[in-house]
Formats: sequence, structure tokens, C-alpha cells
Amino acid sequence: MALADPASCAKGGEDSSPFPDIIELNVGGQVYITRLPTLLSVPGSRLWQMFTQQNARSLARDSKGRFFVDRDGFLFRYILDYMRDQQLVLPEHFPERGRLQREAEYFMLPELVKLLVPKLSEQNSLGDDPCQSDPEEPSPGGDTARSLGSAAASAALPSAGTEGRRAGFITIGYRGSYTLGRDSQTDAKFRRVARIMVCGKTSLAKEVFGDTLNESRDPDRPPERYTSRYYLKFTFLEQAFDKLADAGFHMVACNSTGTCAFAHEQTDDRIWTSYTEYVFYRE
Repeated sequence: MALADPASCAKGGEDSSPFPDIIELNVGGQVYITRLPTLLSVPGSRLWQMFTQQNARSLARDSKGRFFVDRDGFLFRYILDYMRDQQLVLPEHFPERGRLQREAEYFMLPELVKLLVPKLSEQNSLGDDPCQSDPEEPSPGGDTARSLGSAAASAALPSAGTEGRRAGFITIGYRGSYTLGRDSQTDAKFRRVARIMVCGKTSLAKEVFGDTLNESRDPDRPPERYTSRYYLKFTFLEQAFDKLADAGFHMVACNSTGTCAFAHEQTDDRIWTSYTEYVFYRE
């Protein structure tokens, strides 16, 4: 028995589809509105499989009836753009090419994956072997000249570990409180840090903290814009410092303020609240 061609199935699915022409999607909390033919534009893709079903009830929906996809809502805009015209257009200095490749693989878009892979391969090859050997035959005195040239080239090129890194500032801030006993005893009772906030350029924050960055309060911020609304999914300052150090940042300034918010009448314990910021910079 011959199997039906996916393209013909897509065409036939549009005529007898249980889905409306205008589709509302909730992708990781981000709402997208598009047309059904756009979602069916790549036969065999995951979206094509979802929206060529004959039973729309089998798909997950959110509380407002929108079709729900549990993936990265920020990166889905590039997936949808690609499905409109099968072209890849990314912002300059786009920092999340690797994550976008992962999304393309999930949505089963092999041609988009191919468009993303060469850039990664080129960067890796430069990092592995930044100076190619000279294929020409050596000439008298050429070794000395070549050594000087290689030294100059090595000084001009960035190291493999820092290639592609951009300079910038990231500020880490947190609010905390602690209880100080009678006569300023040293056994102060510290409270757990409630939230660690991140301020700076969006692309730098995502590069350093990756999946540990909570973007829910500012999900649509473009990579080259600045934000002060991100915070971390963990509450250990040392963990944040380790990630910044691993990315090449070093602390250049810090400041803190504290106020006595409450004093217990019977125990003389004083509850202090504080706000502290640490400024990191990478050259």
C-alpha cells in the first residue's frame, strides 16, 4: 500500500482541517498569532504534525483556549519567521544561536538546522586552530621572519577562550534582612536571600546565566537592549559570582545600605534590612 505524500496531505488537511485559519499559540508563556498555512509550510515538521491531526482536542491548551507548546517563547519568533518564508534572519551579534539550533531540532526543521550549524562549526574551527600553517617552501631567513609574523599575529588575535566575548557591565543586587541580638552579639541570625536581581544588557545576562536566568518579568527584551527586571532561579550569591568569574567578569565596585526596621521590645533583638549591589565588568 503506497503512503500518501506529506505535501499532498498538508494540502488536503487545509481543506478539511478541524483548525481555524487563524491560530493562537502560547509558547512558553508567549502568545503568537499566525495563520494555519504558515504552520503547515514545512511538511513533516513537528508543527505540521500537530496541525494536520483530525482531532484538535488532543492538543494541549492554556486557560484561554490557545494551543500550548512548552518551549522557549522568546526563540520561537525566529522559528515562526523561518516557517513564513524559509529564510533565516537574525539580529547582529545574536548570542543564542546554539539554543536556537536546539529549538530547530525539536521542531524538526532540518533545513533551519543546516543554516545554523555552519556558524557554529566556523567558530569552533577558529578556536581550535587560529593560525594555519604556511604551505609554501621555506626560504633562507624565512624562519626568522615567519616567527616574528606569527608572534605579531598571536598578539593581535584573541585567545580561544575569549574569542567573541564582548565587553560590558553586569550588576547583581539583592535585598536581605538579618536579626542582631543584644549588645551586637556576633551570633546574628541571618535570613535567606529572597531574590538575586540582574541588571545589564540582555545578551550578556543570558550568556552568563543561561537557563538559570528568570526572564518572566521582561520576556520580550531584545538582545541589545538593557534590563533591570531579570532575576536568578537560585539564591546563592557565590553561585552567581562563580558564573560571572567563569565568563571572564571581575568585580569593580559594590555598595550596600542598611536600616533597622524593627526592634523587639522583650529580647532587644533588632531586625535589619539591607540592599546590596555588586558591579562586574568584562573587558
